[in-house]
This record gives sequence, structure tokens and C-alpha cells, in this order.
Amino acid sequence: MKLSFTLLFVIIASIGFTQDALKKVELKVDPNPVVVQVGQSVDLQYNVYDENGNELDGGTMVFQRGSKPSVLRETGIVASSGAAVDSTGRVQGLIPGTYNSYIIRVGAEGEAFAMSQYFINVTNAPIGSISIKNIPEKLYTGSTLPLEVEVLDTEGFNIDPSQVTVSSTNDKVASVDGLGNLRLHSSGKTTIKTTAGNVENTIHIEVLENPVVKIELTSDRAEGLTGDVFHFSYKTLDKKGNTVQGIPAFLAVTGSQTEMGHGASAIVKADGRFVAEKPGIYTVIAATGGASAVASVKINARDVEREIEFVGQGSVTRAHTSDFWVWEGVDGRDYAVTGTHSADGTAYFWDVTNPASINLIDSIQVDARTVNDVKVSEDGKICILSREGASNRKNGIVILDVSNPKDVQILSTYTENLTGGVHNLFIYKEHVYALSNGQKFEIINISDPKNPTRVSKFEIESISRNIHDVWIEDGIAYTSNWNDGVIMVDVGNGIAGGSPENPVEILRAKTEGNANHAAFPFTSKSSGKKYLIGGDEIFPTSLITSGNMAMDQIIIPKGYMHFIDITDPKNPVEVARYEVPEAGSHNMWVEDDVLYIGYYNGGLRVVDISGELMGDLYKQGREIGHFLPFDKNGYIPNNAMTWGAQPHKGHVFFSDFNSGLWAAKVKPVKPDETKLQTR
Repeated sequence: MKLSFTLLFVIIASIGFTQDALKKVELKVDPNPVVVQVGQSVDLQYNVYDENGNELDGGTMVFQRGSKPSVLRETGIVASSGAAVDSTGRVQGLIPGTYNSYIIRVGAEGEAFAMSQYFINVTNAPIGSISIKNIPEKLYTGSTLPLEVEVLDTEGFNIDPSQVTVSSTNDKVASVDGLGNLRLHSSGKTTIKTTAGNVENTIHIEVLENPVVKIELTSDRAEGLTGDVFHFSYKTLDKKGNTVQGIPAFLAVTGSQTEMGHGASAIVKADGRFVAEKPGIYTVIAATGGASAVASVKINARDVEREIEFVGQGSVTRAHTSDFWVWEGVDGRDYAVTGTHSADGTAYFWDVTNPASINLIDSIQVDARTVNDVKVSEDGKICILSREGASNRKNGIVILDVSNPKDVQILSTYTENLTGGVHNLFIYKEHVYALSNGQKFEIINISDPKNPTRVSKFEIESISRNIHDVWIEDGIAYTSNWNDGVIMVDVGNGIAGGSPENPVEILRAKTEGNANHAAFPFTSKSSGKKYLIGGDEIFPTSLITSGNMAMDQIIIPKGYMHFIDITDPKNPVEVARYEVPEAGSHNMWVEDDVLYIGYYNGGLRVVDISGELMGDLYKQGREIGHFLPFDKNGYIPNNAMTWGAQPHKGHVFFSDFNSGLWAAKVKPVKPDETKLQTR
């Protein structure tokens, strides 16, 4: 879970909720949003009032870092992704965008605390340059080319190109329509001019006569399911029947309406990839010059829905539950460990051999408010707990012997360079990769778990430098870095000459939304493609106050799963998404082309991700099922807030922030069953 949420929760929890006898206080930020240009600073304006509207002085002000936090190395200023706020309330613009933050007043004696959410709107600097990208070497009459206009401000940040005026000096040869498309009419030369403010750029083009008189359009198949990716290809032919190279055709799609109230929805890309969200008959059109061709395909419903059956629960009612891990112990039985959040540093150990009867077998308490992450080594002997909020402020990690999960023993603690808190970690080949204060990950050798030793570290150079999670597979660390996206690091794979002693960055994959919270790599068994899932975590909504001001009741998450094709590791491309409109994503796991997600207030989600992926997976009907873990006896009763999911031996286990550890099962299809309703 994001540090901003954690810190805000801890601040409120430390103050307490019994404030009825205190004088009410109101905190207002005005203006809201705060507007600041990138590279500049303004002072936050706020006022505090008592219940009669009288302005108050005094009290301690806390300037919360807000969404997607980071710390600027040069100044130590707490940053909210694209904006920073120092201890005096001075707001600095770092990256264009809108960011939410909080201001808190810890009241004087007899006064209630007050909290207010506000927004920081970081605007662009003045326009610095305009350019048109990807113009083909040869242009032909009868073609339409979407112009890719890039506008940068003087600080090097992108600006919305819609404010740019694009025109042609000879409209008979080529013209630009209101949507930025370059339409090529006749052979000849012209100049394309782009203008915004006082900045101008021109490119000279020559349009040639189009020799294409016929197009042949084909698909790799004639029938499939919603979500299946088809590949259309075409040949452009001259009047002699010869193939003409280098002349792209414009592709479009139309479809029939097959369901009441639903228009058939599909997309086709310029490279010929096609996918449909609804069943129906779809026709793809290819055109260039005076030639055109059509080809149709039939799309059937995917019908993957199954019942998600409740199996068992390990209830936790005295604290919030954080992350968990399920593993096979050295004795052949199955176990799980769960952490606790904003509590007393307790981790619980469970026997889950029979998922219908999850039994608590041991617990251990460490010096921490939050045991956010828990991981177990591949041999099932070592468990690592992360610590945040330690009373001595040393935090770090705790190394446990779980050879006998009924009698867990502390082997050692490690705090060097980890005193700022460890939010997440990963164990890989006798090394621990532990996040240090959300800025970097430290690599620690635990071949002798009683005497862990530091090996090296990895951190990036970025104005909004922040790391939230790390996951390792085949010697590659996939790190989640909020605004900087997913960064792949060679820690032993060898693709970039990296090792635990010398971690080397491989590539960065940005995700839309700039809120990368977790990452999971997988190779599709059905398509052979390599994908990376980048999950968001966003808490954008305003505070909804309740009687006891419990954070659980005032934070509503958002965000979705981004699918990045990394089959070519030098060219990562975001190709698909899975988004539940009314809920927010968190941690995930993939097994056998099935995605299991802890989707916060959306509960457990199980998704079919077989085949090549493209488009909106949710709308394509790929969701196998979902389960909302409502528990009337939960820490927050009947309030699903599912943290993460992990498949294990035919069951799916998941932890819920408000109710503990759960086990469920995806029921198989009966031979005579055509479709099951999702629970």
C-alpha cells in the first residue's frame, strides 16, 4: 500500500479518535488547487478556524507528501511525485500534472486536530520546441497520415499538442484537417508549418502519384472469441499486378450490433492487429489512393465465467492484515504467513494444508507498527519480515527460521541503510532485496542468516525518485517506481552483465497514469510472448468524514493493471489493460495464463489472460470470476479491501486488509454446463 496512505493513517491513529470533547477546528486551503509552474515555487495559503469561524493560531502543521511520494536527494524535501512541499509549506513544481496532498494541524491543548486535502496543479513552462515525428520518406496521393506532433516546454516536458496550429502552404497538394490528419491530394511539393505562440517549425514534403490500383486484404483466421487478437495483412498492387512496397494502407473497422443496447466494439491497429470486445460480425477496411478492400471475421462470446467458491478463512480481527506468502514447508505440509498493518508488529503463521480449515499455529511480534511485507525462501526454511514504524526508528528486516512453522525463531535483524523503513522486499538465491525508505533497494547476503552482510545497492537518478516494490525472476529485478514506471535490473541474469554485487539497469517501461505500484513478469504459455504487468495504486478521492474518522472509511482506491509486451526487451510496448471501473488494483500473481488480483474494494479477481493480449481485457469478458470477502466480524466489518492473491496447489489464497487470510477455489466446468454465473 502506498506510503502516503500509510503515513496518513499512522498520524491519525497516533492522535486517536476520541475527540468529541475537544473544540472543533476547521482547516482550509485557499486557493485550492494550488497552481505552480514547473521549476518555480509558491507558498501554500491556509487558515485555521474554530467552530465559530474565528481564525486560530498555534498548533503544529504537518505537510503530508500526498500521492506517489518521493524525496529529493539534493534538498531532502518531501515530494508528491510532481510537486514538493517543505516544512514551511512552500510548494515546488517538479513535473507537470495534478497531484493530491494533505495538510494536517495537530491542535493545541483542548483542540481537535484538523486535516484538509488539497490539489497541486503543476503547469508547464513556456513552449520551447515543436516537431513532427515519423514522416515517411515517400508520400503518395490518396493517403491520409495522422501527424504526430511533439511539443516540449523549456524544461523538456511534454505539452498537449492540441494548442498547436498545423497548416500546409499548398492545400491542393496536401491539407491538414481539424483532427491533425495530413491528407495527400495531388503530386507536388508543399511545406507543413506548425505554430504555437512564438514558436514555429516547418518541414518540406513532396507528394508522389500513387501507383496502387488494387489491395488484397486477408486475416490469419476467420472466426474467434472476444479478446482474441487477429492479424490482418494486405498487399498493395499496381496495374500490372506487381506488389508496391512502402505504401501504407489506412485500416478501419465496422461491426454489427449483436446485443440489445450494445454496439459491437473493436479496434484495428495500423500493423493489422485486431481485437473485439463484443460478439458479432466485423469488417476491416483497407484503403489507399483510389483502391480499397474489405475482409470480415466472426467473433463469438468468450464465456469463461466460473463460480469462485469460498473454501476457508484464517480470521484476523484485532488488526489490519497486510501482505502474505504461502509455501510448502520442509515437512511437506502447506503454510502461510501474514503481516499486520498500523498495529503492533505481529506476524501470524498458519497451517493451510487443508484450506477449508486454516489454523493459526504461531505468531511473532517484532518492534514495528507495520509488518508490511513477508517473504519465504525457495527452500521453505527462511522467512523475512519488513519493519516500519519501529520504536527505536531502526526498522530494517527480521530474519526468521521457519523450518518448524509451529515454533518460529528469530535468527537475526538487519538495519544497515534500512533505518528509514522497509516497505517491500524479495528473497532470491540467498539474497534479500530490501527497499530502503522508498528510495533504493539494498542487496543483503543471507547465506548465513544469523550474520547477514550487505552486498550492494541499486537506485535511479530521477527528479521524482521513488521505489515501492521489487519482484525478481530469472535474475532480473522488476522494480515499481511510481512516476518512473517499471525498471528492469540485471541482478544475475547476465543480459546486461549484472550480478548481486553489480546490479545493472536494463530498461525502463513507463505506464500510463504514472502510478506504478507493483509489477509481475510472465511468459504466456499459449502465445509464447513475454509480458510485464504494471499495477497502479491511486487514492484520488476526497475525504469522506465519518463518526470516528477511521481511514478505512474515507479512502477509495483507483487504478488498473497495465500489460506491457517485453518480448523484445529493447522495445517495451503497453498493449492491454484490465480495469474494474469501481475499484482499485493492488497486488497480483500469474499462473498457467490466469491472473489472480487483490483488487482492494473489488475483492479477489480471477482473469483469463491466455493468448496474445490487446485492448481492454475487462470489456472483452476475460474475467473468470470475483469474490468479495465480507466478514461481519472483521477488523472493519463487511468491508472488502483485498490486498493480494497467490495460487497454491489448486486453490487461490488471498489476504484482506480488514479480515485476514482467505482461501477459495475456481470451480471447474461440468460436462453439461454451458455457462456459469460469477459469484
